[in-house]
Amino acid sequence: MHSVRRRHLLALAASSAVPTALWAQGAPWPSRPVRIVVPFAPGGTTDILARALAPELGHTFGQQFIVDNKPGAGGNLGADQVAKSAPDGYTLLMGTVGTHGINQSLYPKLPFDPIKDFAPVTLVAGVPNVLVMNPAKAQALNINSVADLIRHARANPGKLNMASSGNGTSIHLSGELFKSMTGTYMVHFPYRGSGPALLDLIGGTMDLMFDNLPSALPQIKAGKLKALAVTSAQRSAAVPELPTIAEAGPVPGFDASSWFGLLAPAGTPADIVNRLQQESAKALATPALKERLLSQGAIPSGMPAAQFAAFIAAETKKWAQVVKVSGAKVD
Repeated sequence: MHSVRRRHLLALAASSAVPTALWAQGAPWPSRPVRIVVPFAPGGTTDILARALAPELGHTFGQQFIVDNKPGAGGNLGADQVAKSAPDGYTLLMGTVGTHGINQSLYPKLPFDPIKDFAPVTLVAGVPNVLVMNPAKAQALNINSVADLIRHARANPGKLNMASSGNGTSIHLSGELFKSMTGTYMVHFPYRGSGPALLDLIGGTMDLMFDNLPSALPQIKAGKLKALAVTSAQRSAAVPELPTIAEAGPVPGFDASSWFGLLAPAGTPADIVNRLQQESAKALATPALKERLLSQGAIPSGMPAAQFAAFIAAETKKWAQVVKVSGAKVD
């Protein structure tokens, strides 16, 4: 009798142990769509890069990688949403130099910690910014070079309107650094992303902008924007005819480029982070995607997570100094 009862209890224990073990292990990742939050409006470089990488990852992992635009507060709204998401690999952020290199020095208080609340995955691409003007305005003011712009801005302080993709973005800070280093003053108008800012610049509501090259390049080629110079230390292979601001102003030492990378909420399992990094790096190295990004002015990366974390730390220090020197403030 006792042996029968004992066998019955063991059978019950065994039957309950299987689902418990499976529940603890969980379904293999990813077993459902993954969301990549873009903290800016559609049409900007953050959005362009996310939409270029998402289908590649979707093909590799066999699940959709959905781009979800959550603009506002210089990227802080979208970044905060990801920081507070479950660390299960199903919510990622396409972070930027703004959300993870600039904003903590620019904003008095952030709702998240750019370092402690995130697990860096990989640097997706580095991008020079480009100084562009509304062509009609440039023609009316006889501005054909950076030197012309500096002379006009110094003679007419506050008469030019400068658009940006939002407070704290590298687009904003490129303009603030330019103003600081050239002794000029232009009125800053922050938007919720490059897309809407470019629309107003092309339409003539805004006069100029320091935009990311990939989002501005199609409009430059179409003649809808007049490009004066790139903001990087070296010329861009995508537009080799354009001088740098450092050489064209001349504004010695001027260098203000952008970068974009994947991040997950802190606590995301290391194996998921590593798989995302490895597959992102493979995708970015494929000839088709690599050439596509290079032709748009972006330099693809795919660096390992630990290296990306060190890169973010170095960029945070660099941009803190830029914010201090330029006197940039949140408008």
